Amino acid sequence: MTGKTHITIKGVKEGLIFLLDDQCEFVALLDELNAKLDKHEQQFNGPIVHVFLKLGSRQISDEDKERLRSVIRRQGNLIVQSIESDPPVQEEVAAELPGLHILSGMIRSGQTVEHDGHLLLLGDVNPGGTLRCTGDIFVMGALRGTAHAGSAGDEGAIIAASLMTPTQLRIAEVISRPPDEWTSAEPWMEYAFLREGTMAIDKMTTLGRRRKEVMQFKGV
Repeated sequence: MTGKTHITIKGVKEGLIFLLDDQCEFVALLDELNAKLDKHEQQFNGPIVHVFLKLGSRQISDEDKERLRSVIRRQGNLIVQSIESDPPVQEEVAAELPGLHILSGMIRSGQTVEHDGHLLLLGDVNPGGTLRCTGDIFVMGALRGTAHAGSAGDEGAIIAASLMTPTQLRIAEVISRPPDEWTSAEPWMEYAFLREGTMAIDKMTTLGRRRKEVMQFKGV
């Protein structure tokens, strides 16, 4: 490890960029930063120079950021403008969550589509057509037929549609009110859900608040 450098300094129009190794110990990083500033002390004398610290994937506390600033401040003409880390990598979650099945087309009268998980239909459900699944149902089109979400008993399931004019809605074992009560001319996507055991409807924009989590087809 001897001789390996953990800090690269690049000059840009705005000042200096310090690229800090994100794999080494933080203490080693501070030691090398001190050593570099001591070694090149004469080069850092003169007019004010703006410094931008790039930490790579390293995530550090505000306290450690202040330790970096303190080292840089030893050179009176160096001013830290920013300390940046790359955004943390999001882990894949699809493998451990129920699948989202995507269909495109029209569900015609007499046709029934069933799925174990969540279902997204890119199309319409005509009167007499049926969608049934154990998870949520999302219809990017007109829902004029029957939809049964949470068919295995999930009362937290929802049924959403761009145009909500169903023949019948069902979530778990709860069946919707008469169809004429669901006719909606509103220009926004709506969803049906169970509220205290009774079917209700609301705008899709309220779903995140209701579930107290980000809407991502339950994480899919």
